[in-house]
Amino acid sequence: MKHLFLCIAATLMLSSCVSNAKDLEGTDWVRATENVLNSQLFGTTAGALTTGEITAGLKEALSIGSQNVVSKLGVLNGFNADPTIHIPLPGTLQKVDSALSAVGMNSLTEDLELRLNRAAEAATPKAKEYFLAAIQSMTINDAKSILNGPNDAATQYLRRAMGPKLSADMQPIVNNALAQAGAVQAYDRVMGPYAQIPFMPNVKADLNHYVVDKALDGIFYYVAAEEAAIRQNPAKRTTELLQKVFAR
Repeated sequence: MKHLFLCIAATLMLSSCVSNAKDLEGTDWVRATENVLNSQLFGTTAGALTTGEITAGLKEALSIGSQNVVSKLGVLNGFNADPTIHIPLPGTLQKVDSALSAVGMNSLTEDLELRLNRAAEAATPKAKEYFLAAIQSMTINDAKSILNGPNDAATQYLRRAMGPKLSADMQPIVNNALAQAGAVQAYDRVMGPYAQIPFMPNVKADLNHYVVDKALDGIFYYVAAEEAAIRQNPAKRTTELLQKVFAR
């Protein structure tokens, strides 16, 4: 209903603006009306842009950004060598690490930590298809809030739209990656000696959920950085459409 009133108001506004002008051709009238609506709906006066172009530009920005991130993180040391998103041992295993360090066996926990990062690196490329599906489902209303939102508005949209499903779908992927990276065996090697240390508390760690959560945190951290760069840095707008949409 709100959009209906906006449409009526915009059309009346446009009629007033061109009342003393020559008659417009049909396509020109549609274009001009849409430009006024863009001003009302998107808060922009980018006269050459249609709502379709604005939505397409945001989708393109997200597609480029997310693919850059997947390519950056889904490789050897994408997580492990990056201090910002490196996955540490779960908090529940910190006591294990301290106990094994005291007896000179912390190489076991170091090996486990490495393998957790390897699992995240192996699982990250699988997220690409989920990102693209979520991006394509973006609506004009989504685009409105994203365009006029903060520098990470598109990233927030993606996390809301795909976060829970992506987390659930990545569970078996990460589980397989943990096995292939040898993390499960490494965990067993850690817990064996730890269990032999007297008076140590029982410690359990859900490595699968932990790695999924940390992997998604790392992915979305860099998607937000890509989004902010496209918004703020003209050099990052690598296509004509991006240049048009974000030149505001």
